[in-house]
Amino acid sequence: MSEREQDTMGATGGVASTLNEKFDASPWPRVCEKFRQEFGQHAFSRWLGQLGYNGIDGGTAELTAPTKFVRDWIQSHYAPRLKDFFTAEDPQVKALSIRLSATATITKSEAPQSAQGEKISPATIGSRADESSALDPKYTFDSFVVGKSNELAYAAAKRISESDDVTFNPLFLHGGVGLGKTHLMHAIAWESKRNNPNKRIVYISAEKFMFEFIAALRYKDTHAFKQKFRAVDLLMVDDVQFIANKESTQEEFFHTFNALVDNRCQVVITADRSPTDLEGIQERIVSRLGWGLVADIHPTDYELRLGILQSKAEQSKNVDVPAEVLEFLARRITSNVRELEGALNRVLAYATLVGRPITMDMTRDVLQDLIRANDRKLTIDEIQRAVADYFNLRLAEMLSERRARTIARPRQIAMYLSKQLTSRSLPEIGRRFGGRDHTTVMHAVRKIEDLRRDDSQLDEDITRLGRMLEG
Repeated sequence: MSEREQDTMGATGGVASTLNEKFDASPWPRVCEKFRQEFGQHAFSRWLGQLGYNGIDGGTAELTAPTKFVRDWIQSHYAPRLKDFFTAEDPQVKALSIRLSATATITKSEAPQSAQGEKISPATIGSRADESSALDPKYTFDSFVVGKSNELAYAAAKRISESDDVTFNPLFLHGGVGLGKTHLMHAIAWESKRNNPNKRIVYISAEKFMFEFIAALRYKDTHAFKQKFRAVDLLMVDDVQFIANKESTQEEFFHTFNALVDNRCQVVITADRSPTDLEGIQERIVSRLGWGLVADIHPTDYELRLGILQSKAEQSKNVDVPAEVLEFLARRITSNVRELEGALNRVLAYATLVGRPITMDMTRDVLQDLIRANDRKLTIDEIQRAVADYFNLRLAEMLSERRARTIARPRQIAMYLSKQLTSRSLPEIGRRFGGRDHTTVMHAVRKIEDLRRDDSQLDEDITRLGRMLEG
């Protein structure tokens, strides 16, 4: 076990999960947004995103954590600020409680049924109750809205859940935050179990896989670990990028992957980027991840966003949502599906609690902060990807130390656009480009400004990229 991975045991632990949408009408979504703004998206995904919200009881905000490690970490690092966030939203909140959640979190009335009518809970997904993370019963194929940006990923996921004779293995899904990767993973698990209740399925995050492997090494129980993950029919690993630079974990993942594929067991992997763009992952693993079908889930277009909103609005039978409001949200909230649905939830909650009909004026008033954020939200990651695609480069090449002109010039253009189109500082832009100094960014900006005056083709390329990004 590498020294780096032992240290990681104190900084990670637990599977990343989505927000509990059941409580979007509460202060919880706004508390989450405040946490994200103060501590960043990485801390949110790693820690707060794993919590469930149970409501406020007697002035105490009650949360649940999937593991003792996650609970203790949040209590020691974030609990005071979380209480402050709750109090700011509801002055009656005076305390915060974080309890361990039960393994099986789906009630009999909520759980999807097997083909034979049997109720399915997370405890039945794996051969042991703790082998699989709790699956959200709302994340099924029926609730997944299909569009051009995700139709390949959807079709591949359906094929895996319906048939044991699949020609591609693994299925590798990649895309940005909130575009539906986790939704499809949960849907595969539910549908597979419905079609075959005896199927052995494990759904786990790469972080939790690493955490369990390190624990197995520490307690000299690697045999049980291997038996657990290699004796399944379907293994699904979420956010594989989190095992980057973790050599011992990658070694075990490599052998587990090979064992399953050799035994004709299906593997499904997700990440935030394509296999060839994964940094810190062994080349032999990258090669195997590309063996099967690689499906990119693109950012949603207007039609898909509108379809998602219409589907969600139909589920709210007690509140009428005008078509113009749905169209407005589909045009203005473009970052990801999770934020889009959260915006509609806020409008629905306000209308229900205050007793006002939903109008355009009310929508603009309730969502003014979110609309302002989306108006200016263009990330350095998006710019880097757009420039790399435009110049037919791998993202890893553009962020590397290579100085060949075919790579250095697009890198300078991406730095220039990051300065022009975002509010990020020069040092932060430099850090996002492989840890470069802010003076490197200054040089790139000046260089591109000079070249634009003399090189009409370059000027046209940058203008076209700018329009693509802002559109």
